[in-house]
Amino acid sequence: MLRIACLGECMIELSESAADKPTDGPGQSAAAMTRTFGGDTLNTAVYLARSLPGGAGAVSYVTALGEDPFSDEMIAAWQSEGLRTDLVARLPDRLPGLYIIRTDAQGERTFHYWRSAAAARAMLEEGAAAGLADSLAGFDLIYLSGITLGILDADSRARLHELLERLRQSGSRIAFDTNYRPRLWRDRAVAQEAVQSTAALADIALPTHEDEAALFDDPSPEATAERLHGLGVGEVVVKCGSAPCLASLEGRQHWVGGETVERPVDTTAAGDSFNGAYLAARLSGAGGPEAAAAGHRLAGRVITIKGAIIPA
Repeated sequence: MLRIACLGECMIELSESAADKPTDGPGQSAAAMTRTFGGDTLNTAVYLARSLPGGAGAVSYVTALGEDPFSDEMIAAWQSEGLRTDLVARLPDRLPGLYIIRTDAQGERTFHYWRSAAAARAMLEEGAAAGLADSLAGFDLIYLSGITLGILDADSRARLHELLERLRQSGSRIAFDTNYRPRLWRDRAVAQEAVQSTAALADIALPTHEDEAALFDDPSPEATAERLHGLGVGEVVVKCGSAPCLASLEGRQHWVGGETVERPVDTTAAGDSFNGAYLAARLSGAGGPEAAAAGHRLAGRVITIKGAIIPA
């Protein structure tokens, strides 16, 4: 059985629709909130676990949570999806991060975050990284994203790089989605250095061209693939939203499109679900173009239903 680990942060999500928000009086309002949870690497972990053939692999989620009821609910939900949670650190006096989604009358969404003291930021503090390296020894695939990097301080990122180097030397493969979110970084230069140095450790890169254009001024998906190959990444899949993706591996480039979705409902987790299906297909022996087609198929289903994680 393959062993896969996804490293990152899951947050409490509150969503509110402005159209449904009554006003109680001047300066006062009341709104019904829907509470769930979300995170890019968690989304990928769920879809990867769902997409693997039965018995083919086990997916572990690696993060840190508190000892509060909300963290308990997250653990229970992940376990119900078949994810292994024995590598989730439980930290006293810490809580998960929180974000609120507000949707206006035109359907446009804005995000507001409270994550500066989130437990996940401490998952690679001094003393924790060494134990995690031992626990992950022998895993077949390690998956992380630029958001995983962005929530960590510089010392924790250095420990993460040491961890990835150690795991790669022992035979683990590294998959990385650059997933650039400017609000997580002090400045663009710090983000560039962190993403580049992590990509240089990856065997598989799953970037989105829009992010790469914003972070590295890449003029085209081909330029993104060429830059990442230059860092030593053997397998690169550049996602391009609803347009065909570029799968560049084994010395060849393939443009792979998906079915057109006429009325997307919610594009949340489109890229995360693509990554999960792609990695599951590759781990099951599919070629790059076939795996990319599987990614498109799942992402096309996900965006027709509201929410990051659709019903199983």
